[in-house]
Amino acid sequence: MSYDVVVIGSGPGGYVCAIRCAQLGMKTAIVERYSTLGGTCLNVGCIPSKALLDSSERYHSTVHSHDVHGIMVKDVKLDLPKMMSRVQNVVDSTCKGIDFLMKKNKIDVIQGHGSFKDKNTLSVKKEDGSSEEVSFKKAVIATGSKPASFPGMEIDKKRVISSTEALKLQEVPKHLIVIGGGVIGLELGSVYRRLGAEVSVIEYMDGIIGMMDKELGKNLQKVMKKEGINFYLGHKVENVTNEGKSVKVKATDMKKDKAIELDGDYCLVSVGRKPYTDNLGLKNIGIELDERGRIPTDEHLQTNQGHIFAIGDVIKGSMLAHKAEEEGVFVAEYMAGQKPHIDYNLVPGVVYTWPEVASVGLSEEQLKEQGKSYKKGSFPFKALGRARASEESDGFIKVLADDQTDEILGVHMIGPRCADLISEAVLSMEYKASAEDIARTCHAHPTYTEAFKEACLAATENRSLHM
Repeated sequence: MSYDVVVIGSGPGGYVCAIRCAQLGMKTAIVERYSTLGGTCLNVGCIPSKALLDSSERYHSTVHSHDVHGIMVKDVKLDLPKMMSRVQNVVDSTCKGIDFLMKKNKIDVIQGHGSFKDKNTLSVKKEDGSSEEVSFKKAVIATGSKPASFPGMEIDKKRVISSTEALKLQEVPKHLIVIGGGVIGLELGSVYRRLGAEVSVIEYMDGIIGMMDKELGKNLQKVMKKEGINFYLGHKVENVTNEGKSVKVKATDMKKDKAIELDGDYCLVSVGRKPYTDNLGLKNIGIELDERGRIPTDEHLQTNQGHIFAIGDVIKGSMLAHKAEEEGVFVAEYMAGQKPHIDYNLVPGVVYTWPEVASVGLSEEQLKEQGKSYKKGSFPFKALGRARASEESDGFIKVLADDQTDEILGVHMIGPRCADLISEAVLSMEYKASAEDIARTCHAHPTYTEAFKEACLAATENRSLHM
C-alpha cells in the first residue's frame, strides 16, 4: 500500500488533517491502534465528559433548582448506569460519524499500531499479531497524549484512577479526592459533587486553573466552594495508597509545613497529560524527543525530517482538541503548497464546569509581566437581564484593551454559556477589533452576549450602560 500522506492517530487533529488532505487531492490513509476512531477526545475525553457534565447538571437542577421556577419535584432518583449508558451512546454515535467522514472522503482506515520502519515506510501491527507495511511520501504524527502522574500517585485504574476510569464509574463515590485543580479535575469533580459525592481538590499551586487569568480562578473557586467542594491549595501530595475498598492521600500544607491525611473511596489523579509517543519507531527515522517528551517541530510543524510532520498534543503548546484541528488543517494546506496561518494567541481555553469559564488572548498577569499599558472593562452577569431571567447570574466578562489603540488584547469570562460566548471574542480579536468596535455593534436583547458588549463599553471610557 502506498500513499501520498499517512496520518498516525485518528483524534481531532488526525482525522481533520486526513479529511483536509483528501479534499486537496492527496491519496490519504489514517492509522489507528484502537478499534474506534476519534482518539482520546471522542472516546474518553471531550465528548463523554461533556455528556456526563450535561446529565449531572440536569440532575442537580431537578433536585435543587426547579422549585424557584415553580416546578415542584420530589422523589428524584439517580440511575447512574443509565446515565453512563447515555454517555456511551453519545460516544458511539459520534465515532460512527467519523467512520462516515472517512468513507465520504475516500480515506483508507488501517487498524493497528503504527511505527516507522524507515523514513518512507510504516509498519502496522494488528491485534492478531500480524503486520503490514505502508509506504508514504509524507506522514503526520497525531498520536495525542495520555494521563500523567507523579511518583507516589501511580494510577492503578481501580481506586487511584485517571479521567478515563472516572468517566465510567458505576457508583457515585462517597468521597472523591481530586489531585489537581486544572480543567479535567474540576470538571469531573463538579460532576460527582452534583451527583452527591463529597469532593476534595488538592492543588500544588495557590490557585485553581492556573493557566488562566487569576480573577477567573478566584471566582470559580468561590462558586464551587459554595456548592460544597473542599479545596486544599498550596498542598503537595506525598503519596496515595489503595486500601482495598478505600484510598488514603497524604499531603503537606506547604505554607504551614503541616501534614494532612484524607480518606476517600476514589482518588482521581488529574495532574496533566503527557505526549503519547510509545513504540513509534522515532529513532529509526532520526527524531529525538525534547526534555518534556515532545516531538520538536519548526514553524511549519515539520520535524527534522522535512516530509514528516507532527501536530496536537505530541508537540509544544496547549493540549486542546481545537488547537490540534487547526494544526491538522495547517499541515494539509502547507503540504499542498498553500500558505496557511495559525495565531496561537487566539486559541481559546474553556473549562466546562458550571458556571463555564473561557479565555482568549493575554491575561492581566501576562500584560503586567510584559509591561504593556492596558485598560480593562468588566461586566457582571447579575446585571444582565437574560442571566437573571434564567437564574444564572454568577460570573462576569472582563475585556483587556490596549491603552493607546483600544485593540482588544484579552477576554476572560466566567458565567453561563461562556464556552460559546468566547467565540465572539476570538472572532473580534482575529480581525483586530477595538473595544469600541464591539461596543458599537448591535447585540440582540435579551441575550448573554450583551455582557461582552457591556464589558467593552466599560473598557471604552467607562461607558457601561447597565452598571
